[in-house]
Amino acid sequence: MPKLLPLAAALAFLIAGAASAQTAPPATLRGTIEAISADGASLSVNARNGEAAIVRLKPDAIVSLVVPASLADVKPGAYVGVAAAPDADGALKAMEVHVFPEAMRGAGEGFRPFDLAPGSSMTNGALSARIDGVEGQTLTVTYAGGAQTIRLAANTPIVAFAPGARSDVKPGAAIIARGVRASDGAIEAARILVGKDGLTPPM
Repeated sequence: MPKLLPLAAALAFLIAGAASAQTAPPATLRGTIEAISADGASLSVNARNGEAAIVRLKPDAIVSLVVPASLADVKPGAYVGVAAAPDADGALKAMEVHVFPEAMRGAGEGFRPFDLAPGSSMTNGALSARIDGVEGQTLTVTYAGGAQTIRLAANTPIVAFAPGARSDVKPGAAIIARGVRASDGAIEAARILVGKDGLTPPM
C-alpha cells in the first residue's frame, strides 16, 4: 500500500490536469527521451510534435509506469479514465482507456476538456456498463452528476499504472511530463509517467 501513495499523487497530477486558480496552468510534454545529463536531472526529449525539449526532474520527482492492460481489465465497476474525441456523427469515440488502481478510485472524477487532440475530452469515473456490438464496445462511464457513453474500437489502447523508479527514466523511453514551464522553456517536473518496456503512454 505505501507504494501506491506516491503513485496516486503522480497520477492525480498528470491525469487530472487541473490547475488551481492561484497558479498558471502546468505545461504538458509528451515525447521520447533522447539523452540524460550526467546527474540524471535533465532530460533531452524529442516531443511528439518533432520539437526538441528539456525536462528537468526535481530531486524528489515521482516516477510512475504506464503498463499494458487489456479489455478484460475494462469491466463493470472498474474506475477508469477515457480520453475521447467526437466521431463523425458527434458521438464520443475513445482515444485511449486507462484503468486506475483501486486506491485511486475517485481521482479526477468528472468530464472535462483534455489536451490530447483538438476537441478531446477526459472522463474519469466508474464503468457502469460495457456493451458488445458489431463494431466494438460501448462504454458507459458514470461520475458524480452525470455519465458519458463512449465508443471503444478494437484497436483502442488500454493501459494501467504501476509504481516506477528513476532507473526507468532512460534514453528511448516514452514519457509524459507535467510541470511549470521555466523561463528558458524547460519543464520543471515533480512527477513523470514512463512507458514500460517501450510502450508509448497513449493519454
